[in-house]
Amino acid sequence: MSANHEDAFFGLPEVWPRPAPPPGFDRIGEGVRIAGTVTLYRRGGDRRRGITLGDGVVLFGQVRLVVGDLALNHQADLVLGDRVWVNTGAYLSGEGGLLIEDGVLIGPGARILSAGHGIDGPPENIIDHALTYGAIRICRGAWIGAGASVLEGVTIGKGAVVGAGAVVTRDIPPFAIATGNPARFLRWRKGFETRDSAGAAGRLRKWLRYVMRRF
Repeated sequence: MSANHEDAFFGLPEVWPRPAPPPGFDRIGEGVRIAGTVTLYRRGGDRRRGITLGDGVVLFGQVRLVVGDLALNHQADLVLGDRVWVNTGAYLSGEGGLLIEDGVLIGPGARILSAGHGIDGPPENIIDHALTYGAIRICRGAWIGAGASVLEGVTIGKGAVVGAGAVVTRDIPPFAIATGNPARFLRWRKGFETRDSAGAAGRLRKWLRYVMRRF
């Protein structure tokens, strides 16, 4: 690989580390690449919480990172581990807490939403309801496909795949492929069917029991 290619990875120059993180970021690792059209929404500061990027993170154009008002929302936190790639137009909400572990791929236009709106009872207008929150965890090596939505309170297991356009409303087990709206188990990734001692059937039974308890 040429030096010029290394310096302009997918058209994004390596811009960090520098003496201090750019405005709005709390901690940034080495070799991070941030497109000029990435935007943030946050208010206030908190040394324990905020927006953290690990080593080798790549944020492509039109990515939006949101944590809201840190003084009012004590759940807010947005942490990206090492080598997380967030593709064009993705929306990441850390208002309810968002942890994306190492080596995760976020597809273009994906939406990771750790906050929502209450809908039941008065007032009539949804905009007047209080926000609801639920922490999201996307485990190591997972892939969130283009245009997929992950809703509040969900955990995506390590190595799992969420298909393009899927809407994830419940946990996805490790190495599973989930598709559809709402997202449903499709199959295990080939080569990982018996990754642990319980085997694929045991993992599926455990996952189904968990899902049934939530309804």
